[in-house]
Amino acid sequence: MNWYPIQFAPIYKERVWGGRRLEKLYGRALPGSAPIGESWEVTDRAEGISVVKNGARAGQSLREMLEEDAAGVMGDAPLRAGRFPLLVKTLDAREVLSLQVHPPTDIAASLGGEPKTEMWYFTGVKEGSEILVGLRRGTTREEFERRLSEGSVASCFHRVPVHAGDAMFLPSGRVHALGAGVLLFEIQESSDTTYRVFDWNRKGLDGKPRPLHVPESLASIHFADFEPGLIPMVWRQDGAIEVRSLVDAALFRVEARRGKGGAGWERPLPRCVVVGVADGELTLAGGGETVRLRAGDFCLLPAGMGRVRAELVGATEWLTAEPGDGRG
Repeated sequence: MNWYPIQFAPIYKERVWGGRRLEKLYGRALPGSAPIGESWEVTDRAEGISVVKNGARAGQSLREMLEEDAAGVMGDAPLRAGRFPLLVKTLDAREVLSLQVHPPTDIAASLGGEPKTEMWYFTGVKEGSEILVGLRRGTTREEFERRLSEGSVASCFHRVPVHAGDAMFLPSGRVHALGAGVLLFEIQESSDTTYRVFDWNRKGLDGKPRPLHVPESLASIHFADFEPGLIPMVWRQDGAIEVRSLVDAALFRVEARRGKGGAGWERPLPRCVVVGVADGELTLAGGGETVRLRAGDFCLLPAGMGRVRAELVGATEWLTAEPGDGRG
């Protein structure tokens, strides 16, 4: 079968801190009435594998496509442990998340987890929203542990106000928490290991306190990571399109693009690219197929398409994410 822009059915995850904003902002038909904290948009994990919803490959999973023709999907990008190396999500944080950390590569296996480096791109932010990220300058491990035992560890965190269009890079080992009232796209390496340091004495959806992982967290936190800043808001012109580099790392590369209605964008596809629309609409054409994406929509551009052509329907801002070489 031909390769064309692939759209997947979202996989929704109930989270005690989640909400229902995906219904209002993106017109999603959410299941049930429970709080939905995560929508997995592109995933090849046992906890959720993406299934195609458009075109001739409808009903086929990302796993099956990779088993059929990995090179056609990936191009020159390597798989990771035989699977798609990225996990792309939309997050809706109605409440503040736990204070948490993901284990660094060099110790993750010894702790029984997987490393997880990620990036946040904020698309819907309520007034006064903030994130907790890194440590307040001068915080020592001793102070952190003392305040943890006292229940005041949040005072050790660096707080950063956020607005739509802001972005934050979170390498493994950077302690963090999303504040309440934010909606965002998350690009990460394919991992689902999170160690909770503190959870505000909150109970989970089952009515019981959620487990903490204090020893694993203390082993994972980078205690010299003081007051990290947001990714700079620097745009450069590329024809009719403006481009902003968000992350250019070994694990993945992410860029934001924006332009006015009628503008076009075209590129070759030596490796696969995930597209997510933050605002506006665009069409993507390749492999004899055209898809129209609106705010909150994602698709995968397999390398086997060769090239892709985008046309903007009104003012539009979107992200492109591609796997790196697998190191980092």
